[in-house]
Amino acid sequence: MAGLSLRGIYKKYPGGFVAVTDVNLEIRDKEFIILVGPSGCGKSTTLRMIAGLEEISEGELYIGDRLVNDIAPKDRDIAMVFQNYALYPHMTVFDNMAFGLKLRKVPKDEIARKVEEAAKILDLSHLLDRKPKAMSGGQRQRVALGRAIVRSPKVFLLDEPLSNLDAKLRAQMRTEISKLHKKLGTTFIYVTHDQTDAMTMGDRIVVMKDGFIQQVDTPQVLYESPVNKFVAGFLGSPQMNFIDAYLRKDEYNRYYVEFGSEDTKDARGTKYTILVPESKLVPDLAKYVDREVCLGIRPESVHDEPAYLATAQTGIVDADVEITEMMGAETYLYLKCAGNSITARVQPSSTARPGDTIKVGLDPNRIHLFDKETERTIVN
Repeated sequence: MAGLSLRGIYKKYPGGFVAVTDVNLEIRDKEFIILVGPSGCGKSTTLRMIAGLEEISEGELYIGDRLVNDIAPKDRDIAMVFQNYALYPHMTVFDNMAFGLKLRKVPKDEIARKVEEAAKILDLSHLLDRKPKAMSGGQRQRVALGRAIVRSPKVFLLDEPLSNLDAKLRAQMRTEISKLHKKLGTTFIYVTHDQTDAMTMGDRIVVMKDGFIQQVDTPQVLYESPVNKFVAGFLGSPQMNFIDAYLRKDEYNRYYVEFGSEDTKDARGTKYTILVPESKLVPDLAKYVDREVCLGIRPESVHDEPAYLATAQTGIVDADVEITEMMGAETYLYLKCAGNSITARVQPSSTARPGDTIKVGLDPNRIHLFDKETERTIVN
């Protein structure tokens, strides 16, 4: 098996467009790593450079200890699974899965053994004589995975493999792929624009934007300690709330965040304050006093429960309920507060209804602060 090392990788196209800029990434052997970001962020281009389908403009790519910049795709010992399955419609499942092995002149009995083993892992044994058009999207995706498995590659590359599936099947296939990774013990590199895929499947996540890596870490660290506003907003569903605010300091040397005033669209013309807890006081905070900052808070940290509101010392605000969404185990409240749109993720027992004005508490222990200009994180 093999780890990968991307050192100073660039992809430049004729005409000057740079799709990927200075990517440095160490992928451990047997790791499940996910490249995530919006369309056009360079994640698929990076994957295609690893596969050898795109030329590397600058930098070095190692698979294991071998520099592979000039090695043909077929000699890199990798297998790629595409978004559109790329199956041959006139061939059976068995022939689709065996095709790569036949090209390599692998003996027939070995081909049969490998295909049957992969079919068993993927629950395809009863479909080996069927053709792709007589199968569901999930079954076709499993065949595409099977075709990769039979080659026993060092590295699996998966490019948006679930984007053509419906929500229920997608959730099921996420579990299947995670199980498959554990069973095969191989390095998986998975590209997606779907942050749910990323949060639920990856050992580590690489967040990309505009061809640059923004942050690489475990799902939990990215969620709780994003390095900038983009990462904070990209991961999490519903996404983090962002509020334009000012950082202030009182005569007791306490820091607090202030937002809302007479110049907002809020008819109440109220100023709201949230005291910054001691656990969040960082040396950099002093230079932001009386400057505009961006306050971030996740929907699950916006509370409407009476028990929370009764004990909260700071961060209580008035909000108008615009829409409520009952999700079964939880309810989403879409609120307007001092001209800001805020989403709260609350208990299904919440009595808030559209048109109501309610009090909600923004948990000071869960706030994030971002630099208004650079969007870098000041406080997590």
